[in-house]
Amino acid sequence: MQTLAAALISVAVLILSVEAQLPTGTTGCAGPTDFFVVNATRKSQVRAIMKAIETGDQSAFAAIHPNPEFYYIQHALGVPDGLNGVQGLLTALKNSSRVQPLRIFQDGEYVFVHTNFLSFVGQPFIGFDIFRYEDGVIVEHWDQLQPTPTENNPSGWDVFAGPVIALRQTNAQTKANKDLVRRFVNDVLVKKQVQNLGQYFNGNALVQHNPSIGDGASAWLAAIAARVGTPQSVEYIRTRITLGEGDFVLVASEGKIGGVLSAFYELFRVENGKIAEHWDAVQAIPPRAEWRNNNGKF
Repeated sequence: MQTLAAALISVAVLILSVEAQLPTGTTGCAGPTDFFVVNATRKSQVRAIMKAIETGDQSAFAAIHPNPEFYYIQHALGVPDGLNGVQGLLTALKNSSRVQPLRIFQDGEYVFVHTNFLSFVGQPFIGFDIFRYEDGVIVEHWDQLQPTPTENNPSGWDVFAGPVIALRQTNAQTKANKDLVRRFVNDVLVKKQVQNLGQYFNGNALVQHNPSIGDGASAWLAAIAARVGTPQSVEYIRTRITLGEGDFVLVASEGKIGGVLSAFYELFRVENGKIAEHWDAVQAIPPRAEWRNNNGKF
């Protein structure tokens, strides 16, 4: 009995020692029934970086890779690569911006944010930002901005309203949500297979936060159809990024508005295996000659 007890203790110590070596915010298992453990430190770091746009607090940049040999890869096309590019931008914006990060989610090494820029370069914006971590520091960043409308949409919704905390779901549930949303964008928005709409929604139910479209999945497609042949025509070309935490999924797609190459950042909330809510921001991609880095929008 003593030998068996000693063996069990040895196994327990071994398990604890292995778990102790895992990075904060990870688990020793990655099975479909396991839950992804969110790294609260990373979310706090990203929140601090977003608030630094308002405060100019340089200490927030400690989370960004400082080594000039390994550039902080920047996809905000108006900002140069590297930590210096971020510091220069935020120094210029100090005391002129008001920033409210509303939704902060994590998917593995990625943290993504939905932000209410109450004031940014003189006007309010809807914002999305994605940060990629590597070896514990941020090494890459993507962003999206759209001017915030002054009025609610036809259904009375504010562009930022709705739930802000992701439900805790298993890895399998989160993957299923990401797959569902990515399939919807590719199937219905890119390939225009509108006959498949019922696969992705509970009837016509959809809470819509797009500033110019009312509730309902059919209203969304009708709004796109109404723009065909106009200067505001909408064309989805392909999905580029899909990230998710729990019931929230972010998809970034490449497309065109009125023939102008544009990015679509869309946040979805999934409920009972169907898309239930939608937020978005659309931004034209500037001409190559105006870029201040060589990384592209995506």
